[in-house]
Amino acid sequence: MKEFRADLHIHTVLSPCGSLEMSPQTIVQQALKKKLDIIGITDHNSTRQCLEVSREANKAGITVYTGVEVNTKEEVHCLAFFETFDILNEFQEYLDRYLPDIENNPDLFGYQVVVDGEENIVYEEPKLLISAISQNLDQVEAEVHRLGGIFIPAHVDRPKFSLVSQLGFIPPDLKADAFELSKFSKTEDFLNKFAYLRAKTFVRNSDAHMPEVIGESFTTLLMEDTGFDEFRKALAGKEGRKVIS
Repeated sequence: MKEFRADLHIHTVLSPCGSLEMSPQTIVQQALKKKLDIIGITDHNSTRQCLEVSREANKAGITVYTGVEVNTKEEVHCLAFFETFDILNEFQEYLDRYLPDIENNPDLFGYQVVVDGEENIVYEEPKLLISAISQNLDQVEAEVHRLGGIFIPAHVDRPKFSLVSQLGFIPPDLKADAFELSKFSKTEDFLNKFAYLRAKTFVRNSDAHMPEVIGESFTTLLMEDTGFDEFRKALAGKEGRKVIS
């Protein structure tokens, strides 16, 4: 078994709130600088930048878990990761179907662009990506798991766009593979409030929107390798794989 450093919540230039510096090249360079083995690409309601980041990361020997940060009908942010690009594209079709037809205003919200490895713009998303989709938390979870994905409610302790802020509690029967805590909470303090979650898995990530934030918080995974199935086992604490920080 080996320990792998993973920052599983990183935004790119595609997220309207993400810095235009967050190109595939820059993200990978920062990941190398921070000695990360694994990064998760999780733009708001879109997976379209994942491929280019993966291409750049592969050159550098960094594993990418390709995913998205979904904004549910309740305005709860949830991370979802998928093993293959075919499955990722199928989930993108789901997002496109339920994302409201609200036009983005770049001057107000920021640009939403996909760039290639040379930082050329190859696509601009017309719909506002930070909108809530018209699917609720349980529907999103069910679709992620139907596709064999991993479902992690994001920054559950934060005062906005979280399970706690939007629902007032964390549903004990929610079929989450893990829960993400922000850097602002200590795990033990959080579990003192939600003792029924003590058997659950928690991860920490940077939620980076700017290059310098990448790797500021990370999760250490004990696994055989960085494969997607190993990641799944680590979150479940199976066969000696586990989250250790």
